[in-house]
Amino acid sequence: MTSSTVPADIIAIDAADIDEEAPLLHLNNAHATELSYLTAPEMRKLVTECCVAARIGAGRAFVLAVGENAQYESPNFRWFQDRFDRFVYIDRVCVDPSERGKGFARRLYAHVFTHARELGAPRVVCEVNAEPPNPASDAFHAALGFEEIGTALLEERGKRVRYFEKRV
Repeated sequence: MTSSTVPADIIAIDAADIDEEAPLLHLNNAHATELSYLTAPEMRKLVTECCVAARIGAGRAFVLAVGENAQYESPNFRWFQDRFDRFVYIDRVCVDPSERGKGFARRLYAHVFTHARELGAPRVVCEVNAEPPNPASDAFHAALGFEEIGTALLEERGKRVRYFEKRV
């Protein structure tokens, strides 16, 4: 899961680190509207599927990304699986509000891009909420060069999402 090019402050997340008191679980669930709520067992299972699970600090920021062969039941992940043979899917990235503006998300994404290239994946993909809107995420992904490639209505979750890719 780690790479020789990992900056010193980016640390691999191990599934054993996730329990009910884990700072990353609390950070995720504080942003459940954008990310979706996870229990500790659900987050541990997701981390074991990840090709990139990395954090900055104990609970300052994190990213979880899976490759195309993951056994992950997300409808968004399956949307990409139905369309592409090779990709890395960023399932969630989160930065503690007190840490925003320090470049953490940008550094975590750069880490994912590097890992995707090492895996031979030609694209990194993700989705961003359209309803409820997430303008900060829209601006962030546009600045990194992501392009919209589709949309979906997730009625069971009360969300409309837009799908994005960045060629790496």
